[in-house]
Amino acid sequence: MAAQGAVVVEHPNRDKAESRATKTIVVVLLLVSAALTALVAVGGWGTVQGAKSLHVAYVLVYLVLAFQIARWRSGLLPVAAALAIVLLIFAAISGPQWFARDKDGFADPAFDETILGLLTLALAPLQGLLIVFAARGFQQRWSVEVERPAGGGPRAAQPA
Repeated sequence: MAAQGAVVVEHPNRDKAESRATKTIVVVLLLVSAALTALVAVGGWGTVQGAKSLHVAYVLVYLVLAFQIARWRSGLLPVAAALAIVLLIFAAISGPQWFARDKDGFADPAFDETILGLLTLALAPLQGLLIVFAARGFQQRWSVEVERPAGGGPRAAQPA
């Protein structure tokens, strides 16, 4: 028997198929972005000047964000979108620079410059998608809570 006055907190917006699909897409986009960023970091480790810690930080932060968003932490969706904006800018600017390295005098990275350029440029539209889906997830209001009495009583009025 439930204690007198005990309540159960429900999150009705998390039960919707659209919300579950959005969450899955955001998590996949974060994981793919982390993987591509890690590949660019590993492939260009010897030639990247000063951005090594930024690569590592992005990979770690994106992995943490993916884990937390998979646990329905909707407050991190704007953080993911903001970081995606910054990474989109970095990728759009640095991607073409990998293609310019195939001349004499440049150190050879572990991966071919063309591959690194393509991976870096692939990050830009991926971040665009992450921004869109993170905004969509935030708009779905995953954090709305509805209290109902423990024991299966009727729900309290839902907030607008």
